[in-house]
Amino acid sequence: MRVGVLASGSGSNLQALLDACRPPQPAEVALVACNVEGAGAVARAERARVATWHIADPADGDALLGALRAHGVELVVLAGYLKLVPATVVAAYDGRMLNIHPALLPSFGGKGMYGRRVHEAVLASGATVSGPTVHLVTAEYDRGPIVAQWPVPVLPHDTPETLRDRVLAMEHQLLPAVVLAAARAGRPLRLTADGTAFAVTAAPVVATMATGENG
Repeated sequence: MRVGVLASGSGSNLQALLDACRPPQPAEVALVACNVEGAGAVARAERARVATWHIADPADGDALLGALRAHGVELVVLAGYLKLVPATVVAAYDGRMLNIHPALLPSFGGKGMYGRRVHEAVLASGATVSGPTVHLVTAEYDRGPIVAQWPVPVLPHDTPETLRDRVLAMEHQLLPAVVLAAARAGRPLRLTADGTAFAVTAAPVVATMATGENG
């Protein structure tokens, strides 16, 4: 399955995908599209010899859709992409577009909730658990059906930075697991009656989470 990744920043989740989506796995990163010139994500793609494309106007759905189709993209992944995806692109990739969010949705999501702001909000709320969420993308920020989540403890002396690092370590495991599961499914994701799209196994994470240590 050919994967297109949309990014805006350093691309650490992109790197996790690049590392995971290699032969004989059923997915490959075919395109990295970025709206920020000189972003780390672009450099990571170039080092991996993956095609890149600059998103000059994030609101131009026709241009983005044309780039995705030109590279044969079958699954779109938002990995730190901070712009709203145009409705035309969302519709064209219905059930085939995923986003990773650094909190347990539906809490701590929505417009403007990204990066440090998310972890500050989690700490301010007094929550004792956080963690990444992978969800299907819809026309609204962070409102699509949840595909997978992984709990991360909030420790008594956490700062936004220490919590970010602990959640990010799980993002790097959860996102590739979901993408590879989607590639194996080989079809648009649809939620079942119990609210799940498919099972994601992350057995290596269990010991880490049981101790509450950084992954």
